[in-house]
Amino acid sequence: MERVKFAVIGLGWFGQKHCEVLSDLSHVELYALCTRNESRLKELGERFHVKHLYTDYHQLLNNDEIDAVSVVTMWDQHLQPTLASLEAGKHVFLEKPMASTVADAEKIVAATKKTSKFFMVGHICRFNPRYASAKVAIDEGRIGKIVSIYARRNIPETVGATVLPKIGPIIGDGVHDTDLMLWYTRAKIKSVYAQSLSVRNFPHPDLAWTLFRFDSGAIGVCENVWFLPEKTAFQIDERMEIIGTQGSIHIQETHPNFSICDQNGWHSSDTTYWPLLHGVRSGALREELSYFATCILENKKPTIIHPEESLEAVRACLAAEESAKKGQVIVL
Repeated sequence: MERVKFAVIGLGWFGQKHCEVLSDLSHVELYALCTRNESRLKELGERFHVKHLYTDYHQLLNNDEIDAVSVVTMWDQHLQPTLASLEAGKHVFLEKPMASTVADAEKIVAATKKTSKFFMVGHICRFNPRYASAKVAIDEGRIGKIVSIYARRNIPETVGATVLPKIGPIIGDGVHDTDLMLWYTRAKIKSVYAQSLSVRNFPHPDLAWTLFRFDSGAIGVCENVWFLPEKTAFQIDERMEIIGTQGSIHIQETHPNFSICDQNGWHSSDTTYWPLLHGVRSGALREELSYFATCILENKKPTIIHPEESLEAVRACLAAEESAKKGQVIVL
């Protein structure tokens, strides 16, 4: 195998980002696309010069030429295409969060144990050089034992309005930092308490704060506000502060990381996750998809993240949503 033949199931905004990356990796062939929207399927098929187009992922999975699939459907539609892809003998890259229920996430983890094919959930922050560097420093013991982590991941109200009908801020964005906290502490979450607030009466609340207690004794706080002012200069206000017994780590991913001031004011565009550089979709998304494809080519199981870790992040975030609804501490 010289190149991994990849298919993308789900061609929404982020499915398109997957196509942009996969179509430009030298060790990948973007081989097939699937969505129920026929006009969208035709549009992206023509744009990326993909001939194998499907409106039914079952038909796609019958194509023996396909080595791997990216499942980029909505989070509450992850289970069936993921299970079917694994059963069909495909390597599977699944976008985060792993599933919309703990039971579905557990089914996916169980399915990964029944196949020799590789599986990875796209926790993109683990491929962000700043968060990855923090992991190295923590593992080297440079800040001692972690006692506190504060994470902030907020987005403008206009972006929030497009997502809140489908998913809430705790599982939608808090899952990133919950995963990082579990990764950094190597501890289990004992209890969770969260508060949320609905401002615009979407199906999900506009903002939430979550407090975790780890079995190591550490405390973690996640701030997720999908209601920043409309004219906020950046798409994500993203920060993390990690306090240890012997030091601390501070990450600031947004303004003034990179800023442009024009006639419409200040703007700070993404320079990390999926920036378009020299006509190529780059950044952490490219790194993680390239890593997964390289694992397939070299027959080396992915080790940067394991299915069980993705499950625990879902478990913690859904417990936080339950806590916010009930106004009670949830013990895990």
